[in-house]
Amino acid sequence: MTKMTKIGYQRVSTTDQNTDRQELDVDRIFEDKASGKDADRPALKEMLAYIRGGDEVVVFSIDRLARNLRDLEDIIKEINAKDASVTFLSEQLTFSGSDDAMSTLMLQMMGSFAQFERSMILKRQAEGIAVAKAKGAYKGRKASIDRDVISKMIKAGSSLTSIAKSLGISRQSVHRIKAELGL
Repeated sequence: MTKMTKIGYQRVSTTDQNTDRQELDVDRIFEDKASGKDADRPALKEMLAYIRGGDEVVVFSIDRLARNLRDLEDIIKEINAKDASVTFLSEQLTFSGSDDAMSTLMLQMMGSFAQFERSMILKRQAEGIAVAKAKGAYKGRKASIDRDVISKMIKAGSSLTSIAKSLGISRQSVHRIKAELGL
């Protein structure tokens, strides 16, 4: 009989954050530094491929595994399909694939809270940006395209395609900037 492995999964939203508060007592850990908006995360995929029957996946809280209900349910189903379980420490919940009504209710309810929290984060972010823009404090990200260079290249007779290729941008971007500059 193979030994059950305790597998940890940690996620923080940005590379500036750390996983210190998510300390887990596990045999193997997988860590992503990416948003939980979807399941397209390298360490998550690696962990799902690594899991074997009898393993236990340990996650600090539901929102660390997924921020939307569909992804959460899909990930847990995939883990359970491998005859492994998932334990969420913060919520003190374990899902082992038994699919009883109470487990399903708890999963959907907690997953909905995580999804709602993500929606609220995005709303607060948009509101904060709007206030900062109104005060003139928010300028967005710095332009990655130098409009002066494009202007000079157009005036020198370069084609939109050659400008796009030389600057590593799309032809549509060059065309849009040309129109914005009135050239």
